[in-house]
Amino acid sequence: MKINLLKQVAVLLLLAGFAGACENIENNEGTTPVVRVGEEVLTTNDLKKVLPDDVNDEDSAALADDYVNRWVRNKLFLRQAESNLTEEEKDVSQLLDEYRTSLLVNIYQQKMLEQKYSPLLSNEEIEEYYNEMQDNFTLQENIIRGLILKLPLDAPNISEVRRWCRSADSEDLVQLDRYSAQHARLYHAFLDKWTPFQRINASLPDPVRNEERFLQYNRYYEKTDDKYRYFLVVTDFMTIGNTAPLSYVEERIRAILLNKKRAEFINSLEKELYNEALQKKIINFY
Repeated sequence: MKINLLKQVAVLLLLAGFAGACENIENNEGTTPVVRVGEEVLTTNDLKKVLPDDVNDEDSAALADDYVNRWVRNKLFLRQAESNLTEEEKDVSQLLDEYRTSLLVNIYQQKMLEQKYSPLLSNEEIEEYYNEMQDNFTLQENIIRGLILKLPLDAPNISEVRRWCRSADSEDLVQLDRYSAQHARLYHAFLDKWTPFQRINASLPDPVRNEERFLQYNRYYEKTDDKYRYFLVVTDFMTIGNTAPLSYVEERIRAILLNKKRAEFINSLEKELYNEALQKKIINFY
């Protein structure tokens, strides 16, 4: 029961967007406690650091609930391990050193690979790979372009909002952007970016069960629950089984092409570092 109560505190803080607590967090350097296990304390600032900014309230609450649960369990297991393992068993310094070395080397290699080769990957090379390997880019999820808007029931000028949502005029979209910045609880315009419908579907009051059928017959969707009014505009969609558009898989292709160059690059980098270290007498054989 204690854990559930503390989780509820964390969820309430997040549901409020830290609105009421953020001021205190900043003034007190994030020391507002959420849960304590022995001498270990999880604070609101700790939660804020691990939760993404681009999720809705319900997702934030679920993520906070999950994180607090895992944090508590891990700390309890750690306390048991500290109490029941011998000093020899608890000496993991060598393992930590090996893991740190491996981790840092891999991070550095990936960073150098991306810095050196990523800019050299031309649009033509990416497009060529896409055209040759289209069978590997079949959609496993429905994707859409459009916008989603969530407003309090007492938000003003709803008739204008409906008109802006249905309009293809760029000036109306600007008006909608301005209005949403002031009144919306959630506003996400992805008119030029393909987005998984499942991600948008999760924000609707009654998630759509048959996504493909819904997309076939709906371009404009409006619904209310006891607190909010929801708008969804679908300007384009593609369904499962179709070939994904290039823009949707471009980063995936870039990663594939980089990975193909990885082994060659790592060998080249190793030789370069080794020869440079010899010349600068960083390496000394005895």
